[in-house]
Amino acid sequence: MSNEIKYEVIEKIGVISGVDKKWQKELNLISWNGREPKYDIRDWDSSHEKMGKGVTFTRDELKRLRDILIDLEL
Repeated sequence: MSNEIKYEVIEKIGVISGVDKKWQKELNLISWNGREPKYDIRDWDSSHEKMGKGVTFTRDELKRLRDILIDLEL
């Protein structure tokens, strides 16, 4: 059994930070191991071959996060 994680970046949505650096924190839509795509926030190297730890959200979870952030009135 392989421990290799397979992923496909379905859509690159946006860069959150690190625009001028080798690593960038990004929001993307990613399919992990052939599963239904989820919204994903994590650090990526410039070639998208290496990644840091991140967090994934379903569409409903991302909407809820958006609502929470709006309520913060930043």
